[in-house]
Amino acid sequence: MGKRHLLATLPLAASLLCAGFAAAQPGAASGSKTAEVNVFIGTGGDGHTFPGATRPFGMIQLSPDTQVRHFKQSYPWAAGYRYEDDSILGFSHTHFSGAGHSDLGDVLLMPTSGELKLEPGYPERPFSGYRSRFSHKDEQAEPGYYAVKLLDNEVDVELTASERVGLHRYRFKPGAQARVVLDLRASIYDWAGKNLWSRLRLRGQDTLTGMRETRGWAPGRQLYFAIRFSRPLAGHQLMNREEGVEYRGFASPGKNPAEKVVVEGKALEAALDFGQLGDTPLLVKVAVSSVSEDGALDNLDEMPGWDFDAERSRAHDAWEQALGAVEIEAPQPMKRMVYTSLYHSLLAPSLFMDRSGQYRGPDNQVHQADGFRFHSTFSLWDTYRALHPLLTLIQPEQRNADFVRSLIASQQASPYGILPVWQFAGLETWCMIGYHAVPVIADAYLKGIRGFDPEQALRAMTASAEYGPYGGLQHYMKYGYVPIDLEPEAASKTVEYAFDDWTIARMAEKMGKQDVAARYYKRAQNWRNVFDAKTGFVRARKSTGEFRTPFNPVQSNFGSDYTEGSAWQYSWYMPHDNAGLVKFLGGDAGLQAKIDQVFDAKIDANVYAHMEDISGLIGHYAHGNEPSHHVAYLYNYAGAPWKTQGRLGQIVASQYKDAPDGLAGNDDLGQTSAWLAFTAMGFYPVAPGTNEYVLGRPFVERATLNLPNGKRFTVRAVNLSSANGYVGNVTLNGQPLARSYLRHEDILAGGELVFTMQATPNTAWGKDKSARPYTQTAYQ
Repeated sequence: MGKRHLLATLPLAASLLCAGFAAAQPGAASGSKTAEVNVFIGTGGDGHTFPGATRPFGMIQLSPDTQVRHFKQSYPWAAGYRYEDDSILGFSHTHFSGAGHSDLGDVLLMPTSGELKLEPGYPERPFSGYRSRFSHKDEQAEPGYYAVKLLDNEVDVELTASERVGLHRYRFKPGAQARVVLDLRASIYDWAGKNLWSRLRLRGQDTLTGMRETRGWAPGRQLYFAIRFSRPLAGHQLMNREEGVEYRGFASPGKNPAEKVVVEGKALEAALDFGQLGDTPLLVKVAVSSVSEDGALDNLDEMPGWDFDAERSRAHDAWEQALGAVEIEAPQPMKRMVYTSLYHSLLAPSLFMDRSGQYRGPDNQVHQADGFRFHSTFSLWDTYRALHPLLTLIQPEQRNADFVRSLIASQQASPYGILPVWQFAGLETWCMIGYHAVPVIADAYLKGIRGFDPEQALRAMTASAEYGPYGGLQHYMKYGYVPIDLEPEAASKTVEYAFDDWTIARMAEKMGKQDVAARYYKRAQNWRNVFDAKTGFVRARKSTGEFRTPFNPVQSNFGSDYTEGSAWQYSWYMPHDNAGLVKFLGGDAGLQAKIDQVFDAKIDANVYAHMEDISGLIGHYAHGNEPSHHVAYLYNYAGAPWKTQGRLGQIVASQYKDAPDGLAGNDDLGQTSAWLAFTAMGFYPVAPGTNEYVLGRPFVERATLNLPNGKRFTVRAVNLSSANGYVGNVTLNGQPLARSYLRHEDILAGGELVFTMQATPNTAWGKDKSARPYTQTAYQ
């Protein structure tokens, strides 16, 4: 899900060290990968990324939040933080990276000094609440670490994290009264009545536990937490602000460990007093769990000590190892943009189970992971395209197997018996369309990733593809397409279901199940039932057979014929069968001309203004949203890779930059970033499940993949410059490469792919039909 790209330019001062932060800077070491990451890319405009501290695929995303927002204004603050803001509300422990929807923002803590304020206050009114102004010159962030000076509250804040624990370090002004406010009300996501219930429990003089159940994007979400302080409380107030029920004062539990202070309600808040600390910092550890308060307490023990600098160093090392899967040589700012893209690609799906292996599933019950680590936050409509294929190259086999096993476990626990559609916190949101867990599983299996039961996986895949009540599937199976008079967004659902079906067929065929493969290969051709050869567009059809009229290819509305797009964006979505598209459009020249029209169209700026997700426009091409992501690569299927190379130059130059507003739309849990990571290396997975990558052109001088199997695959660009944007020739391991695609096994074998760049197109390379990428039906 994307949104319009804001073109405002903002100063980036992330490299400056906050005053009072004395810790060494691990990321500053020569050759450090983390030093090449600008975590502020995407925090402005509508990238919806967050700058806070987390680990690769970590359960905790500890980050600043800058706004209280109501449902109708939640979209701009979907990640909690916007670079354009100048005050911070507090620091919460769960966030989405680049999502097009708001939720999370759990366990909001804010250190304060001076007069106690229990309301957040207003950004335009300094000192009106516990929020505080800040300046970007006093802000620093790198993977695994965030720091800022709170100007009004006179506190220096540092954050780092392990997988399950967030660690805060607060330095108060000498002589100041050190306080921490904990706000469990609707927090930063102020949906009307979002909080169903919450609880706070004081355990001794240094520990709080609690829970919050919400009915936001994922109804019935339960979040438990444990908070431990490095110093005992000097006083406290635990309050239910909604009902006016209030408990004040400090009551030591004494010798009886069962004696605890507990408050429950829908609007809980705590004011925690630590007296005057002098030069001694206050440290706070926070762990979360979806299972129980005891689970959160056990997770807290993942970080047994109070050595902030050591934990920060461990987070840095974890990111160095993860980012070290790719070695990039390129001038700035491209090098920084690519490493930042890799960083954003390593945030989700996120770990979502306790140290005990327990987690909460889509049935809202507690389950036990056996032999795998359960992950959630699957933005599958976005991420099956490039993110998951990228992770098969840069993450260990076990991590990818964990993703697959998490999807299968979710299907087994689903009340509907289907794989996740858009899942977070183990729960289903039903957001977007398709059954796109299917291509994630199939692509992993076809690439040789094991560690899961393929029979079990295939059953889960076919169960999802044949669950009639979901998304008009009963009509799709009856008519061979989704009828628009029976189901909204029918045109896009048909073509996306057809691709998912093809990946089922591919996996079934690999497993030797020819009957299943034949059935789904046939279903994979259903895209033809909604393609109108007369107009050259995918169109919605009625159950009576005719295309819906009147037809306007630029029309786009939520719930109309297309999902977050128009016919101009959706008519090229049959990535498994582009030879069929070429034929429908009258041959190679017809497809080339049609894609040229997509990019070269002169359109009114207001045509798509009502659709926040159609953004990053080049003509009708919308890079800010996923349906367009493969379109530039389609020229290869019509024998014109040189046109792909030219269009990629347009896209990279206009849709990415090393600045807070450096993403054209939502990053969508890493998909937009994964597009750049692939494209910068010179290839892209147009159709996951083919085990092929379509060649484009590189944007870096050298990229080396340190593969999970221990081998190294290098891409090198000779004569790369701004003037040399076309590929003259390509060699693989020293031999000329005539085909315009790369096989997965070519990469796994290790070796070197070399692009020789030049200023003019080579219109002969990749032209022959034998040189073109896979399609289900043969080239004519």
